This record gives sequence, structure tokens and C-alpha cells, in this order.
Amino acid sequence: MILTVTPNPSLDRTYEVPSLDRGEVVRATGERVDPGGKGVNVSRAVTAAGQRTTAVLPLGGAPGALVADLLDAQGIEVAPVPIAGATRSNIALAEADGVLTKINAPGPELSAAERELLLETVRRQSHAADWIACCGSLPRGLAPSWYADLVARAHTARVRIALDTSGPALLQALRERPDVVKPNAEELAQAVGRPLATVGDAVKAAEELRQLGARAVLASLGADGQLLVDDAGTWFGRAHVDAVRSNVGAGDSSLAGFLIAGGAGPEALASAVAHGAAAVRLPGSVMPTPADLDPDAVTVTADVPVDRPLKEPVP
Repeated sequence: MILTVTPNPSLDRTYEVPSLDRGEVVRATGERVDPGGKGVNVSRAVTAAGQRTTAVLPLGGAPGALVADLLDAQGIEVAPVPIAGATRSNIALAEADGVLTKINAPGPELSAAERELLLETVRRQSHAADWIACCGSLPRGLAPSWYADLVARAHTARVRIALDTSGPALLQALRERPDVVKPNAEELAQAVGRPLATVGDAVKAAEELRQLGARAVLASLGADGQLLVDDAGTWFGRAHVDAVRSNVGAGDSSLAGFLIAGGAGPEALASAVAHGAAAVRLPGSVMPTPADLDPDAVTVTADVPVDRPLKEPVP
């Protein structure tokens, strides 16, 4: 069972538009409303794959009630943490050429009592978990060390933990040795404080995160593929995608695929790549089912193309 923790969930509205012209009236050709937040998306992807999950998340106001209803309708077990503030609402504009513009609200501020209740809820739910996936930004009221505390508590309870966050929260959590961290290329560059121009640059950055404490690094490089660096070695995986419809939640789907497949080794990386590739072919933040996967389109190799330039270098 995969337990997900989303400290700053959202209600996500995605509009499909032909193009985005500033200052003009833009008429949407499609609209979706989904429960959002990186950990929520991991739970949705795990459920779509037919596996067990429980989502821990603070919920408040009308948006929070709608998030709970949407998750319940998808058959996802929710362990809600009631809060006084309203859950944030985010907007994504998906253009026909695949360009995505996101507007993310800051979210509510959690009180001291709400912070403690969130930790206590995770503790109670973790007894039945094989993995805990802690994902996303921290809301106001949670210090950057909050994830580090959660990783330490998970290891005390002998539960493996995957972390998908960035900035100071990621760097502080590394000292507690999370089992897996999943940065994208931008987050990886930010963590090491330098640009990434090649796949080899990303490999070196991932190795530095391991030196800082991460036991394994699963790095999403967008259209360039994914890397897995752990004690057993380094692997590079990618999949051909004809057309990108939306990349909202694709990284979260990848993490779900990785954990579903055991969370270690090239087989788990192949599952991560397959899930991520399937997700970008779907609208909004729709999570892929097994029928959407194309494992034959995935290649995983230990012969990492370190000199290959990234299609989208990170400055």
C-alpha cells in the first residue's frame, strides 16, 4: 500500500485553448476539474493502476470539500486533516501545441494545531504502508525542515519514503536519507546550484544528491527521458511520444509507476517511464490505466548517453 502525503493540495481547473494571446478573450475548447497536488496525483495514478493507496491531505472550505468528493468518486481512500483555511484553487491553460501555462495559488496557512494533526494522521496511517510518498510544496505555516522530520519519523516506523519536493525543503530532508528523491531537471539544477546542459550533467547532479544523503535519485528530464542513480548503478530510460497533450501530473504518474514496480532497479525505472509517457498523451491531469501503457516503446539502458545535450537545457 502506498500512502501519499500532500501538505498543499489543490482543486485544479485545466482549460484546453487553441493558443494563449495576452489581453485577448480566449475561448476554451475543453475543460476539466480534478483534485490536485503532487501526492494526490500519485494516489490517483496508483488507483488507476489497480493498486491500494491512502491520501493524507489537509482540506478546508468549499474547494477542499470538492477535492474530497472527487477523490471519493475515483475510489481513493482519503485521510483528511480538517483546516480552517480554504484549499487553494489552481488553473492550467493547455495550448494545442503542447505549451502549458500554470497559475498556482499559495494556499492556506496551517496553524500549530493543524501542523501537529497532519503529522499525527501520517503516523496513524503509516502502519499499513509499504511506501510513503511525500510530495509537493509546503504551505505557509510549515517550516522547510518539516519534510526532514517526516522522513525521520518514517524510518523510525521502518517505512520506506519517497520525496518529491524542491528548494530548502529538499536539501534539509536529504540529511535524513530519504529512500528515493524525484527531482525534475530544474529542481535538480537548483539543488546543486549550477546549470545542466547534458545528460551527464544531470547524472553528476544526481550523484551529488546521493552524497548529501539521498539513497536513490529518480530524475525526470522531460522529453529527454529519466535517470535512476542508486547503490547498484545508473540507468537511463526514455519512451517515444508522438504528441504531448498535457504534462500536468506526468512526473507524479512516473513516481507512482516507480513505486508500484517496487521502487528500485531498472524494472522500476521502465515502469516510471511508461507511466510518464502515457500521462502526457492524456488531457489535463488524467492518470493512465494499464491499458494506456506502451511498455514496448520504453528503453532502459546502463549505457547512459552522458554527452547527449538536453533538448531543454536548464540555465
